[in-house]
Amino acid sequence: MTVQDPNVVSTSGTGSASHGPRVEQVPEGVTVVAATGEIDMLTAPDLRADVLGRIGETDTLVLDMTGVSFLGSAGLAVLVEASQQAKRRGTAFRLVAVERAVTRPLAATGLGDVFSVYGSVEEAVSADGASAG
Repeated sequence: MTVQDPNVVSTSGTGSASHGPRVEQVPEGVTVVAATGEIDMLTAPDLRADVLGRIGETDTLVLDMTGVSFLGSAGLAVLVEASQQAKRRGTAFRLVAVERAVTRPLAATGLGDVFSVYGSVEEAVSADGASAG
């Protein structure tokens, strides 16, 4: 796992290599966490610690899952917990998901309708309404 710019974080799952910081310009009050690789029972605790540790420190947390190649039930549980904690702490929680490896589990479990899901980080960052979602 690599922590980057204070507002942009990269989280690596199994089978993915970190290639140093990736810096993106995001508005103040927005934190982007980029998850890559497989999110399964072995890597979900790292994602959980990284995401939950940032909720409440920012107005909006964007979880970029465009680099995720597998999303298992443990990863889905992290998303549910993050969403619930964000709601309690007044942080908007937004997912970026376009790959079938992520969108299919979200659709199969009905969670795609629960989360605010966007097609790109730019869409998620610029979305109206900073209320927890």
